[in-house]
Amino acid sequence: MHYKYIFTFVFICCSLFTKAQSEIEAPQKPKTDSANTAILNNYNDKQQEIEQQRVSDSLKKSELEIKLKSLATADNLEKAALLAKINAINAQEANRLKEKKANIDAMRDKAQSFAVLGFFDDTLFKIYSKIGSFSASERATTISSRIQKLGNNYAFTIDSLQTINSETTIDLVVGDMTIMSITENDAVWNNMNKDSLANNYRNIIANEVIKYKGETSIKTLFKEVGMALLVLIFLGIILRYVSKLFTFTASKIIDQEGKRIKGISIKNYSLFDAQRAVKVLLSINMIVKWLVIFVCVYVALPVLFNIFPWTQNFAQTLFGYVLNPLKSILFGLWHYLPNLMTIIVIFVVFRYILKGIRFLKVEIEEGKLHLNGFYPDWANPTFQILRVVLYAFMFVLIFPYLPGSESPVFKGVSVFLGFLFTFGSAGSLSNIVAGLVLTYMRLFKIGDRVKIGDVVGDVIEKSLLVTRVRTIKNEIISIPNSTVMSSHTINYSSETNEKGLIMHTTITIGYDVPWQQIHQALLLAADRTILFSKEPKPFVLQTSLEDFYVAYQINAYTKEPNKQAGIYSELHQHIQDCCNEAGIEILSPHYRAARDGNTTTIPSDYLPKNYTAPSFNFTINKKEDNGQ
Repeated sequence: MHYKYIFTFVFICCSLFTKAQSEIEAPQKPKTDSANTAILNNYNDKQQEIEQQRVSDSLKKSELEIKLKSLATADNLEKAALLAKINAINAQEANRLKEKKANIDAMRDKAQSFAVLGFFDDTLFKIYSKIGSFSASERATTISSRIQKLGNNYAFTIDSLQTINSETTIDLVVGDMTIMSITENDAVWNNMNKDSLANNYRNIIANEVIKYKGETSIKTLFKEVGMALLVLIFLGIILRYVSKLFTFTASKIIDQEGKRIKGISIKNYSLFDAQRAVKVLLSINMIVKWLVIFVCVYVALPVLFNIFPWTQNFAQTLFGYVLNPLKSILFGLWHYLPNLMTIIVIFVVFRYILKGIRFLKVEIEEGKLHLNGFYPDWANPTFQILRVVLYAFMFVLIFPYLPGSESPVFKGVSVFLGFLFTFGSAGSLSNIVAGLVLTYMRLFKIGDRVKIGDVVGDVIEKSLLVTRVRTIKNEIISIPNSTVMSSHTINYSSETNEKGLIMHTTITIGYDVPWQQIHQALLLAADRTILFSKEPKPFVLQTSLEDFYVAYQINAYTKEPNKQAGIYSELHQHIQDCCNEAGIEILSPHYRAARDGNTTTIPSDYLPKNYTAPSFNFTINKKEDNGQ
């Protein structure tokens, strides 16, 4: 079983090695020292004239020294004059070097350096200045390639690398090959004199070559291969036992099905049964196993690469894949702490402001705090509005302190979201505005019986977007607030507590019944209706005198506007009873009463037991017969 893990490990090693090798063998783009060139152009222009003067002074100094040696011992005056000229040239040379150092120090932070690389791509030293037609980058590349050639020189020793003084440079030479030339500019860039810098470079290069020869010897290679094999064997053992461990945990999970693993239930809903829970745990076990294998391989690879000198950079690169992001995250968090503390302080301040406003809201709602012109039912919507405004203001204050708030991507996403919100919520915004207006117009409150358009029912919810009404049939109707604003609204409950709601219904009675009798029957019916108030008293209005009947309207006060349907039903029952008891027939407009020979429309329960329908009456008019 563990062989597949070793195969996986070898595959990953080969992939990474191939990738790294391809990166090494791929033709690298030549580095340019345009930054150095731009920075040093002005300096070189100024130094060109100074260099010409230096050469001239050097020649003049040589002539003066030769002339000084040729003078006789007695020519003290002329000797003093020559020495004075030589000292003046030396002082001028010292001032020139001092000025050059000051100029280079001013350019040190801006100038680009180019690394001279050793055998294992490690940096030996850096080059800043050019020589003749060779730029700094070309010098660094050439010196690196010449050092590489020394690795194939089996006769190389430390003493074979020599320093030779030329007219203006110090050369590092091995046999007939010049490794590099060290100029005065190189020395000034490194804050050393030319001799010290040359010896330093000589030691660095010599030690690098000796180190390379030691690490690439046959004996060393055998040791490194042996260590690599030990690492692979140790890794194989670890992977084998890791596999056994997770195989063991998988078998334990399967054994616990229905025992300790009984599934997960939320109230009456079974989120996972035992079988499904086992499958999930097995999947988690498999994922953890491969994560552990990956970590083992990932840790082993840098150890393996670090054994061989030419792959040590791969080890640093692999560790860098993990360590560099972690360092970036940690340093980012550390540098972000001041902004984070600012955000926390802003959040805490606004939180306590909202708590204070919430306290005032509760006091106003409960009637403990009274503000002139401010109604208790305004407290909660006003609090909601203030909360949204305060949160928006808090976000505006926090926004500059958010990580990445200045990046173009962050700003672009913010603009895009604002665009979607603006154009996607055009209809919603109109409803929100209408909801705010309805709140402060106080057209109705929760629990009121209202009629909005053709919808009649009790208000059960008021939000910024919709108003929800429950009808007498328990139908929930959601009405957009913009529709409420554009429709007429009847509130049956707003004046109920103080004045009561007047409920009314109309009946039509023929002209043959005295109106006093109708009034008495209607008032009696209202008095019998339980939910009508006794005070103010009910009253009757005669609303119209039609062609065939009179319209009588009974009006009564109630404190229960939400029970209108039941009240009307009871009232109509009592009207029927009272009219029947009074012998009043309730006829429709199209029903004609002809009592001659017709039975009354009053139900038989309300008629006397000896009631009989009247007989038909006939009247015969006889004409007198004159002469017959």
